[in-house]
Amino acid sequence: MEYRRIGRSGLKVSEICLGTMTFGVSVDEDEAMRIVNLAYDAGINFFDTADGYSIGRSEEILGKVLKGRRREAVVATKFFNPMGPGPNDSGMSRVHIMNAIEDSLRRLQMDHVDIYYIHHVDAQTPLEEMLRAMDDLVHQGKVRYIACSNYQAWRLSEALWISDSNNLARFECYQPQYSLVVRDIEQELVPLCLHKELGIVPWAPLAGGFLAGKYKPGQRVVSGTRSEEKWNWHGAFFAANADETLTTLLEVAQDLGRSPSQVALRWLLDRPGVSSAISGVRTAEQLRDNVGATGWRLEEEPLKRLNEVSHLPDRYLESFEKTMVERRESALKMPSLTK
Repeated sequence: MEYRRIGRSGLKVSEICLGTMTFGVSVDEDEAMRIVNLAYDAGINFFDTADGYSIGRSEEILGKVLKGRRREAVVATKFFNPMGPGPNDSGMSRVHIMNAIEDSLRRLQMDHVDIYYIHHVDAQTPLEEMLRAMDDLVHQGKVRYIACSNYQAWRLSEALWISDSNNLARFECYQPQYSLVVRDIEQELVPLCLHKELGIVPWAPLAGGFLAGKYKPGQRVVSGTRSEEKWNWHGAFFAANADETLTTLLEVAQDLGRSPSQVALRWLLDRPGVSSAISGVRTAEQLRDNVGATGWRLEEEPLKRLNEVSHLPDRYLESFEKTMVERRESALKMPSLTK
């Protein structure tokens, strides 16, 4: 298992992060214990949950199965989603943040979390209010690092500016949807994260199971998968050529003698800025397969095939400005400059 820094911080996490959204839904406590034990055996030290996952049940189960092993684990959770009927039971107001962290720590049976994410965009609360509240949590020792998920590039940039200009704790990582069939973040968010040194921790790296080898091109619902339980909403964000990408992935996986999950995860782990990929599973066997994405690299030819088939079409501004370096360099050869 490879360990990577989260952005510019000194925190090191395993390149595979165990996602626990299934805990309390399709994974009971016994299976959760088997999954977490396998994760530890494989070298995984990074665990991701959220208060909204099965209305807190995921946090409760994760806290139980990590009992006695807290020092070995990097635990991330999130807040935003409604956790009660009141008007202040969701969002990123100071009131909700202070209540949410106490509730999460109680469910997790912990005195702190390592990474605390704002889960979604709250356009009704000023960014400064949220950032000052999260800075307080860092100073109180209840949170080690703060982060965000699903933010647009302009909003993320604004949040970083507010933190830097006011000497507040700043986001150290960013959690977006990112996979072979959802590469939208490469056009604005990846360059921003690289420039500002934020670690990227993708969710849905297998596109809700679409890239795991159970689906054939053209399929969106497969018997025995989460798609039967209406968990196939990821498809709304797939690139137009997702089926072509899946076809190439299946071919590359067969050529390499590896599972499609392993190839799709390996491709993602080698993308610029990625610190760790969140592997959400329902069984220990699924995690065992995903862990097979570690310890090797895609060679040039299969990597090129995957990059080319999944590459998004250039769009404005990228398509308009991409030749400007060459145009500026060519100006050095103008006749007026050589006389």
